[in-house]
Amino acid sequence: TGIVVLTMKASVIEMFLVLLVTGIHSNKEMIQKSTRAKFTVPQINCDVKAGKIINPEFIVKCPAGCQDPKYHVYGTGVYASYSSVCGAAVHSGVLNNSGGNVLVQKVAGQSSYKGSYSNGVQSLSLPRWRESFLVSESKPKKGVTYPSVLTYSSGKPPAAKADETTNTYQKSSVPGTTAQPVTLMPMLSNLEAEAAHTTSQKSSLLTPSATGSPRPQPVGHRSRELGETHLRMEPALLAGFVPKEELSTQALEPASQGDPNCKVDLSFLIDGSSSIGKRRFGIQKQFLADIAQALDVGPSGPLMGVVQYGDNPATQFNLKTHMNSPDLKAAIEKITLKGGLSNAGRAISFVTKNFFSKANGNRRGVPNVAVVVLDGWPTDKVEETSKLARESGINIFFITIEAAVESEKHYVVEPSFANKAVCRTNGYYSFNVQSWFALRKTVQPLVKRICDTDRLACSKTCLNSADIGFVIDGSSSVGTSNFRTVLQFVANLSKEFEISDTDTRIGAVQYTYEQRLEFGFDKYHTKADILNAIKNVGYWSGGTSTGAAIHYTLEQLFKKSKPNKRKLMILITDGRSYDDVRIAAMAAHQKGVITYAIGIAWAAQDELDIIATHPARDHSFFVDEFDNLYKSVPKIIQNICTEFNSQPRN
Repeated sequence: TGIVVLTMKASVIEMFLVLLVTGIHSNKEMIQKSTRAKFTVPQINCDVKAGKIINPEFIVKCPAGCQDPKYHVYGTGVYASYSSVCGAAVHSGVLNNSGGNVLVQKVAGQSSYKGSYSNGVQSLSLPRWRESFLVSESKPKKGVTYPSVLTYSSGKPPAAKADETTNTYQKSSVPGTTAQPVTLMPMLSNLEAEAAHTTSQKSSLLTPSATGSPRPQPVGHRSRELGETHLRMEPALLAGFVPKEELSTQALEPASQGDPNCKVDLSFLIDGSSSIGKRRFGIQKQFLADIAQALDVGPSGPLMGVVQYGDNPATQFNLKTHMNSPDLKAAIEKITLKGGLSNAGRAISFVTKNFFSKANGNRRGVPNVAVVVLDGWPTDKVEETSKLARESGINIFFITIEAAVESEKHYVVEPSFANKAVCRTNGYYSFNVQSWFALRKTVQPLVKRICDTDRLACSKTCLNSADIGFVIDGSSSVGTSNFRTVLQFVANLSKEFEISDTDTRIGAVQYTYEQRLEFGFDKYHTKADILNAIKNVGYWSGGTSTGAAIHYTLEQLFKKSKPNKRKLMILITDGRSYDDVRIAAMAAHQKGVITYAIGIAWAAQDELDIIATHPARDHSFFVDEFDNLYKSVPKIIQNICTEFNSQPRN
């Protein structure tokens, strides 16, 4: 019996020890699991700015819908801390519009932030800001502890906003107060509340009804009204529900200087005819507001004015009236429908004569762009007025909504009116939109084309679109005094052009047996600097190797010419070359360099004709004395412009 008892005791003790060990092991696992589960990713709203969070490095979870333009982002790659954290994450491509986790690292402030359009988000430019941040995929670094609770500069995190599909708006926390939900007026439907909280759903409210009702129309215009059930909720109607703290924060937002990569002066000619109706006019205004938002308007970037036309055109506001996108959008909202016919031709003429002036804010050297928005077709002719506008350097874009169907074509005053108006008939300057409901889809393509200043063909004139290389004979036969006369001739020609880094650029080579680059195209960017540089060219003296000089100029000067520039070579010599010029001249012609040959005194006419671009009679000039060089300046400029203007416009 004693042995049995002892055996039972041993079994109990053994069982106890097993349970004890198992319990300890389980407890360790629970501790490890609890330790691993201790870090939870804090959630933030789309509007939370990085500067409001004190932590230098953290991981956060962003909700869906942060692609909305109301969540402002400043910069590209490196973002100013005044930016929305989640908006920056979408802009950078770390997140998409469905949200997710993102790693944020604070870095030093930058002297400037460059705006750009990326992944559906338009970031804005900013001159400087005190702090920046970077965003990347939410992969925790080894040895780095990330906070589960963020530290905010206000002491409290921003209160979570009500779900965007409900009728409540959760007010932001203010120190010393309790956040209370504010219920919207019962008259607002769920659909309207969604429109108030997210502009990304505005487009869904602009769906055409199955049937259309007729509207009053001028002769030749068809009528299709929007369905009554598809009224768009304007943000201004909900202004009373924006928290005061949020409004004060917006007031402190730094004014953007505008996107310097899109420096254009822009006029929108909007259709205010009776045929368009108030609802379509509302869609047109929303389109303008979306353009204003996407452009990043500012004094260092694009400026925008609006002309409304009906029977007669009228300026709603000019280029200098509103210098940032928010002010511009507010002004667009206040525009009211004029009524009348669709006299687009008269409107284009008005813009050519009156809009692009210094008094209206037009900037010298900045491309001028006119975008004509048209319901159907114009009730007057546009060809002649558009030609004058193009010749004035105005780049005309046409947006035609709901073009004439077969049964309506007999109403059209001028067939193919858009092709007769736009800068080029290559499809780049024309948008044919099937319905007003699809107009919003043209916002980004249009902005991209407007901002691609190198492709704005109608901005180019014979005086502002060339890289001009002077090739100057510095041989012993010229002499010091005559060399100064040649330099004055070069200066007289240069004065005629509009000189800047984006307009005409000037370079110069002097040659004898050898060659010397006096200055390249990228050296001087003002007329005063160019004239001073020409004045200071020193006389070299030596032999005359013109062929070698042409080869040298092609390699050292024109190889660095911009692809979109016309290339003009103006060679000045007083004698026959010691080397063969034929191969060099052929190389210049094949590279698209338009060559003018200016001969003086003992220069050989047959050699000048070989050097000059065909036909030689338009590109070759001869004077018997150096003192008569000045007389050829007007004729050379005339020929340069005649050749430019004779190129096909389309």
